[in-house]
Amino acid sequence: MGTGKPAERFCLGIESTADDFGVGVAAFDGKILANVTDGYVPEAGGIHPREAARHHSEVADKVLSEAFAKAQLKPKEISLVAFAQGPGLGPCLRTGATVARALSAYLGIPLVGVNHSVGHIEIGKLQTGAQDPLTLYASGGNTMVTAYASGRYRIFGETLDIALGNCLDVFAREAGIKNQKGTPLGAAVELLAAKGEKLVSLPYVVKGMDMSLSGLLTAASAALKKGERLEDVCFSLQENAFSMVTEVTERALAHTEKKEVLLTGGVAANKRLQSMLEVIAGEHDAKFSVVPQKFATDNGAMIAWTGALAYMNGLTTPVEESFVKVRWRVDKVDVPWVKTL
Repeated sequence: MGTGKPAERFCLGIESTADDFGVGVAAFDGKILANVTDGYVPEAGGIHPREAARHHSEVADKVLSEAFAKAQLKPKEISLVAFAQGPGLGPCLRTGATVARALSAYLGIPLVGVNHSVGHIEIGKLQTGAQDPLTLYASGGNTMVTAYASGRYRIFGETLDIALGNCLDVFAREAGIKNQKGTPLGAAVELLAAKGEKLVSLPYVVKGMDMSLSGLLTAASAALKKGERLEDVCFSLQENAFSMVTEVTERALAHTEKKEVLLTGGVAANKRLQSMLEVIAGEHDAKFSVVPQKFATDNGAMIAWTGALAYMNGLTTPVEESFVKVRWRVDKVDVPWVKTL
């Protein structure tokens, strides 16, 4: 028997935008009851979308069952099903959407499509208590500086090519850096960077309020081949990439005059990036917050909580409109639940 009281309502969220299949359960008051993830690990190279989608379909039942068990709820006690509708990898998104539609139909409950990027922002706000922050969202698939204005999260700067997390991961693979299964390659780069002693000359590319990281990645790999120490190249790669995103974040902070800075997304776990942002936040008398590590990477809890917010503000997704949106930008999403200070 579930422990949910009759007056309580719960949202189940499904995350499947890339290599992780996650299921979370959130109460409508913001309490996270479950957050279970099973990640696809390729044998070599980066993510293979169809293989990742196959992984998601194979583990879906197991992850759902574990999430219900951790939440101490039965399926019939769920009030709402939310799913990551985009942006992300098409095959992976469609797998999660299919599971969500099936649950919604079987249980006879509403369906809500959630923007993955908005989910990262909202779980960061929920877990840190931030109300109206300027947010740096940095992950393997996205890097952007956003803040709320006029009904949506507006983008004040973003990468023009590859995301920050992807830049670190690709360099690590090219450099032959190994990591333990389930541990991000970026974390391995961070450990090596801490041992760096020399700042190798690498490109620093900020164009207006946007950043370009592909040239930096190419140059870092080339420096390694020219004989530079791995630790020094890791250190220099981090310093340049993080300085670029920090510069853009600071200019956006000066423009928006927000009093909070939030760091969210998978790269949020990096201590060096945290320290840089904490400095610029302090210089602008803004409070700095970092999403807890267990909610930094892609997870179902962020989809569940954002789905609950949307539903409580009158938003649902009819089945005929539940098609996935591979390139769904954060500034195209209405967020009526956000109230500025």
